Amino acid sequence: MKVSREQAAENREKILSAAAALFRERGFEGIGVSDLMKQVGLTHGGFYGHFKSKEDLMAQACTYAFEEKLRAWGAPLARKSEKPLVDFTNGYLTTQHRDSPENGCVIAALAVDSTRQGPAVRRAVTEGLKQQIEMLSLMVPGKTAKERRDKALATYSSLIGALILARAVDEPELSADFLRAVKDSVTESA
Repeated sequence: MKVSREQAAENREKILSAAAALFRERGFEGIGVSDLMKQVGLTHGGFYGHFKSKEDLMAQACTYAFEEKLRAWGAPLARKSEKPLVDFTNGYLTTQHRDSPENGCVIAALAVDSTRQGPAVRRAVTEGLKQQIEMLSLMVPGKTAKERRDKALATYSSLIGALILARAVDEPELSADFLRAVKDSVTESA
């Protein structure tokens, strides 16, 4: 049975949304195409009407997740916060973000996995990361564009590192210490 363009677009959106969440939660190899399609209530065969391959899906799901996060990241700027970096950091380095990788930062969830992927996934990650750095450079202090970019790179690395380490350890107190220490460091310099 042929589906309408609107239904096809909805199905594609459903697949991308689920894939973006599942890849962040389980890694790229943690879910197969048939399991993904089953989860969204579509047939395995229907997958190829939307994507050329699993790698194509992975790249598009990364782009989808980056776009989703960029909208959220831009909130402190959109509401013209006096301290957008503080607002952003306080929202990023939370136990909720730590405990819900499926809804969180693409890089914190998939950076290591992406190094083992093909060019399409690496390109999607690179482009998304560059956009996030650009947005963060609008939040950090600095007199020149180069100073702000360098500060954004260092801040981004600190935020990502804190989140990854907080997820990696099995001691709740140490996990919370990573989040707190980096949050304090970033917000003090804002």
